[in-house]
Amino acid sequence: MKVAVYRKEHFNAAHRLHNPEWSAEENERVFGKCNNPNFHGHNYELIVKLLGPIDPGTGYVYDMKILSDLIKSHVLNKFDHKNLNLDTDEFRNLNPTAENIAVVIWNILRNKIDTKYDLTIRLYETERNFVEYDGN
Repeated sequence: MKVAVYRKEHFNAAHRLHNPEWSAEENERVFGKCNNPNFHGHNYELIVKLLGPIDPGTGYVYDMKILSDLIKSHVLNKFDHKNLNLDTDEFRNLNPTAENIAVVIWNILRNKIDTKYDLTIRLYETERNFVEYDGN
């Protein structure tokens, strides 16, 4: 029997969607206002889902305090109130789209959480636009 548990967090970050191999016109055509050279920001909502067995001793799938601490120390402290393009190593050479941000967060947390748990990252860039990544 597997049960899913979820932890929701929030962070604010600025970014610019830009491909340095393209012309200014091509970047403007593809990314529009998201290619603003002065950057723009989002209030991201992050949902981390773990799917696994219930531990018979604790009754937990995963200790949510531990999960919260992992997210805060390895994701929020790294990305919250940062310019993703300029302030982070992860996006210095990787376009910080919502898709890429979700994959980066998944990789960070996957290295910290036992693989007996299935991990899924859902990242809301706006309340209507979100992505999900589960390692596949």
